[in-house]
Amino acid sequence: MTSGISVILCIVAGILLLAGFLGTFVPILPGAPLAWAGLLAAHFSIYNDISILCLIITGVIAVLVSIADNIFPVTMTKKFGGSKYATTGATIGLIIGFFTGPWGIILGPFLGALVGELINKEGRNEGVLKAAFGAFMGFLLGTGLKMITVLGFIWVFVISFMRSI
Repeated sequence: MTSGISVILCIVAGILLLAGFLGTFVPILPGAPLAWAGLLAAHFSIYNDISILCLIITGVIAVLVSIADNIFPVTMTKKFGGSKYATTGATIGLIIGFFTGPWGIILGPFLGALVGELINKEGRNEGVLKAAFGAFMGFLLGTGLKMITVLGFIWVFVISFMRSI
C-alpha cells in the first residue's frame, strides 16, 4: 500500500472518530459505530497498528454500547414512572438544545422530558418531575457510556498511530 493511501486512510479514520464523538450527543449520528468504522479504516493504514483482535473487541463493545444507549432512557423513564412521551420529549429537547449551546444540551433533555410527560398527563402534575428526572438520568447514562467508549476508541487510534511512527 502506498504512503499516500495510508495518509488518506488515517485522515478518514480521524474524521470518523470525530464524527463518532459528535454522535455521542447528537441523536441522529451513531456515535460508537462511526468511531469503530474509524478504527477499521485505521487498521488498513501503514501508520496504525490496530490488530484484528482489537477490532473484534471494540466492534462488540460498539454494538453493546449502542444497544444499551437505546435501553437506558426507556428503562430509567419507566423506573421513575414516566411514559414514552417523556423519552420522546428528552430526545426532542436534546435536538433543540443542541442548537442553543452547552446549557441547552444539558437542560434540553430534562425540559423535553418534562414537557412530554405534562402532555401525557394532560396537565396533571403528579409524578411529572420524577418521570422527567428518570428520562434525563437515562439519557445521561447512555450518553456518558457512549462518550467513554468513543474516547476509548480515539485513545486506541492515537496510541496505535504513535507506536507506528
